[in-house]
Amino acid sequence: MRQFTAVVNPTAGGATAAAALLRVARPLREAGAGLETEYSRSLDHARDIARRAGARGRVVLAVGGDGMAGGIGGALSGTGTPLGLVPAGRGNDFARALGLPADPAGLAAVLLRAEPRPVDTIEVTSAVHDRTVVLGSVYAGVDALANHHANRSRLLRGTASYYAGALRAVTTWRTTRYRVTVDGEEHAFAGYTVVAANSGYYGSDRHIAPAARVDDGLLEVVMIHHAPRRLFFALMNELGTGAHVNRPQVRVVRGRRVRIEADRPIPYGADGEVEAAVPVTARILPGALRVLY
Repeated sequence: MRQFTAVVNPTAGGATAAAALLRVARPLREAGAGLETEYSRSLDHARDIARRAGARGRVVLAVGGDGMAGGIGGALSGTGTPLGLVPAGRGNDFARALGLPADPAGLAAVLLRAEPRPVDTIEVTSAVHDRTVVLGSVYAGVDALANHHANRSRLLRGTASYYAGALRAVTTWRTTRYRVTVDGEEHAFAGYTVVAANSGYYGSDRHIAPAARVDDGLLEVVMIHHAPRRLFFALMNELGTGAHVNRPQVRVVRGRRVRIEADRPIPYGADGEVEAAVPVTARILPGALRVLY
């Protein structure tokens, strides 16, 4: 029977993470699985806990949001340690991309019975981050600025904080000139953002890259070009269905290595946590992580 170490982010939605784990813990233990719980003080601490648990041959459960999943998944990338997710954050976008059940019993069944499957991870390199590994996507532009505002929101939580952050970011955004190099091919344009996506979802259920797959060894690179602000808001509304990719202002290419540069130090983010300024390089690591789903 599997032996699990759950790494809990106690700040993900207040007590949400601990409550989510409690709901899954009962069916796991009733099935005879071993379960120990560790509470992290920071994302770096969570990574250390995960590596130590993996070295003891345990399955690591990331309990929290996309930042927690990306941080722990990145720490386990290339180690062979299986990862399980207990979604308990605002977005839970990587769990959504994997199609994980929302109900505790269904999720417990996956954690108990599913065979670990290889998924791709993303290596991120910039002046601030030396080959940091994440799971979902790297994005540079108005969305990174929106996420910055959402993470610092004290009045709003969940999806509402993303929408408020996006509104603030878009209304203050200055058109940026990008140079994006995908597997050696350069794309220059003026616009709002570039997203190098492993997972199709980001920003709390926004289907930014509908064709992205977590196990195909490629990044889906979505480039949103300049458009009148009114049109851009309409485009944002289409992110829920992925229909935005049909607009002429959106270009999508695929590749293994993406470098994003701009004419000013705009922010980039990754999995809702990493925040710094471009230039940044994202490189796919095919099948580097084993995940239960």
